Amino acid sequence: MASDNVNDGHELRDAGDEAAAGAGLSTAPAQEDETPAAAGSPREGGTAHPGSFGGARRPGAAGTAGWLAREVSGWVRWAWRQLTSMRVALILLFLLALGAIPGSLIPQSDANALLVEEFKADNELLGRVYERLQLFDVYSSVWFSAIYILLFVSLIGCIVPRTWQFTGQLRGRPPRAPRRLDRMPAYTTWRTGADPEQVLGAAQRVLKRRWFRTAPGEGSVAAEKGYLREAGNLLFHLSLIVMLVAFGTSQLFYSEGGKLVVEGDGFSNTLPQYDDFSSGTLFDVDHDLDPFGFTLNEFTAEFSREGPDLGTPTVFRADITYWTPDGTETDATVQPNQPVVIGDSKIYLLGHGFAPVITVTDGQGRTAYSGPVPFLPQDTALTSTGVVKVTDYLDENGDPEQLGFQGFFNPSYAIDEVRGPHSTFPDPDLPVLTLTAYHGDLGLDSGLPQNVYQLNTRKLEQFTDEDGEPFRFDLLPGESIDLPDGKGTISYEGYERWATFKVSTKTGNGWALTGALAAVAGLAGSLLLQRRRVWVRATTDEAGHTVVELASLGRTESARIPEELAALAAALQPDAPMIPESSDQGARA
Repeated sequence: MASDNVNDGHELRDAGDEAAAGAGLSTAPAQEDETPAAAGSPREGGTAHPGSFGGARRPGAAGTAGWLAREVSGWVRWAWRQLTSMRVALILLFLLALGAIPGSLIPQSDANALLVEEFKADNELLGRVYERLQLFDVYSSVWFSAIYILLFVSLIGCIVPRTWQFTGQLRGRPPRAPRRLDRMPAYTTWRTGADPEQVLGAAQRVLKRRWFRTAPGEGSVAAEKGYLREAGNLLFHLSLIVMLVAFGTSQLFYSEGGKLVVEGDGFSNTLPQYDDFSSGTLFDVDHDLDPFGFTLNEFTAEFSREGPDLGTPTVFRADITYWTPDGTETDATVQPNQPVVIGDSKIYLLGHGFAPVITVTDGQGRTAYSGPVPFLPQDTALTSTGVVKVTDYLDENGDPEQLGFQGFFNPSYAIDEVRGPHSTFPDPDLPVLTLTAYHGDLGLDSGLPQNVYQLNTRKLEQFTDEDGEPFRFDLLPGESIDLPDGKGTISYEGYERWATFKVSTKTGNGWALTGALAAVAGLAGSLLLQRRRVWVRATTDEAGHTVVELASLGRTESARIPEELAALAAALQPDAPMIPESSDQGARA
């Protein structure tokens, strides 16, 4: 390596070569020079009212208009550069994640409007604050949409110029070799008896085999590698845009509804059939719901009966038969995480339980109610609660009245002083129905919606036994009991199983998955790959030998750069063998 005290014209020219060799490694968009001109500068021709982006305001209306246009355009360019900077993009991404937190913790109107109303009723002041801040509609709120759109614009504004610049770099040639290769971070040299043309030809072949782009020069070969690093970076940013579009599409065009179906009953994919339903703003319920229906033929549930997994479910399976508009009927099985796909809809199995089959006769001996009543599980042993509402009822005098029953269904019945009636195992080993009875007005004619699984006892009177105690009874399958005062009877015929299904139409899921996988691949490429350049020079010295020089320059410091250069030198040795007597020249890396 030459000494550092050389300071002639060649030295200055070498420094310029090295700067040019490293400058092209950056792929960041070029920044325009926005240094404000001093007030009264000759280029502006004015002396007063300096502006922020280029000089003074000239006298007159034309000067004012020009100054104003320059200021506005300057601030617009400044705002655009801030918006498309990496710092602002990361801030917006953080704000987007932060904004999704209340959407997960606070009830959302599009998901469960009833729960939102209950929250407002229980928290009047907080509910008004949340409503003003649009926290009950986070994902369609103005502030969340603004963050989402700004992030979208920021990513596009970052990708477009970088892609254009990257395309230009791909079309360009690796820069020529600097004059002083020994000043590169990794360098080696030796003497050989091979001709310079032979050495350079062999070097070009070796570099191409190692996926370098090469460009022959005068007495040298320039090579470059690692363009996939920037390609991975661009792929990562593009994948974020794909995921943002997929997220927005899924919020605008999705539909999701739940339905509880008892064995033997069916479901048709129409809005009135759902127990609960939500959809995106642009989803057309009248036209976008897939036309199909299905019948729950049988639900099977099995549980472990021994060991540490006692009570753990081993089998959940719903056997259904679904039909489509062409009249085709198809048998299918729905299991957890194994939905049935019909058109654009997916049918998921969510839960299950028991529906006691109950028959109620009124005071005139007529059947006032008969059928299965779903009870909702409260624990893993399927201790279930439910209500029975009888509206078509006549008392012993023939007067219309209404009955209500509420209580427990326990598949494996047990009772104690602490828990009362409860189940000890989810299988129906001892299926007991425990109820208390009421008569009066169920409040169904008030016009206000009621939960079918809750009993409003405000206008009901509880039946009492001969001792004046609340009338409460336990029934086994096939048993019945007379209601007090000749009010009729209630019979527990048996039980059916029920299952809850979710019917979901999600547009954009495939794009979101593709974007996520591409983002991972792009991020891995941008982190693991390294952009670097290699130069090979072959010249003839005074003794007639060929002096081979290899040098490498990486964008960032890496121990792999010298190792790679050493491997290239070793691969070149068969075509350019080192002259033994010149070994004192050595090699430096």
